[in-house]
Amino acid sequence: MNDDTGRYPLKLEGDNIPMVSFRNVTKKYGDLTVLDRLDLDVAPGEMVTIIGPSGSGKTTVLRSLMTLETIDGGVIYVDGEPLTHMEKGGKLVRANQRHLRRMRAKIGMCFQHFNLFPHMTALENCMEGPVQVLGLPKDEARERALELLGMVGMSEKSDQHPSRLSGGQQQRVAIARALAMRPSVMLFDEVTSALDPEMIGEVTNVIRSLVDQHSLTMLMVTHQMGFAREISDRVCFFYGGSIEEQGAPATIFETPEKERTQQFLSAVLQAN
Repeated sequence: MNDDTGRYPLKLEGDNIPMVSFRNVTKKYGDLTVLDRLDLDVAPGEMVTIIGPSGSGKTTVLRSLMTLETIDGGVIYVDGEPLTHMEKGGKLVRANQRHLRRMRAKIGMCFQHFNLFPHMTALENCMEGPVQVLGLPKDEARERALELLGMVGMSEKSDQHPSRLSGGQQQRVAIARALAMRPSVMLFDEVTSALDPEMIGEVTNVIRSLVDQHSLTMLMVTHQMGFAREISDRVCFFYGGSIEEQGAPATIFETPEKERTQQFLSAVLQAN
């Protein structure tokens, strides 16, 4: 990591603090730059969808927010606080594990592959994090888990193990499990791409209800352009590790300004 963090504030302050803020963030794999001085702000309660070709940095944005990737430059803020840095002696330094655990608790993520614990039932999967990480009493964790499984339409499958569930059902349990941690930010990484077509609607309906009924801040990476257009407050088209173009869904999908955006959407829509 470079040592330019002295250029960044120890905490974002003001009347309109973004829930998520990337400030000049760079990520490299050897000579390959996957995030190139990225600046991105996401407002509280905003639903932002990231689209773009393979290798454009889309998933790296989400993995960086989950601290699954270590950034090489810049600072990421969540709810005004540095995510992977902390204050020491009036400067930003690499965060310790205590700080990282506290910040990670603000973020939930659902992956393309569901990553449920195979030896646990749907209910137990949703209880595990609140009990083990948040220290919630089991009765309270059970009540929370049952409520969330009901919200995603999985109440009747609460005692089933993942092997007994369809892909769409497993993904809905995974969403409930992430929500059980009461995150401020939810991340969705191609959550429908591993599903059969008839199961995609199950999962998109759950995400749609989250957007309509909850004030969560959400970032989604998806190849489903129709769903992105319908559900997003803003769409960001990534190319070469940075935002090539962004705007309201109608603007991006109907009248994109940049040639790369036009070419990408034309190719994707023709393929569908």
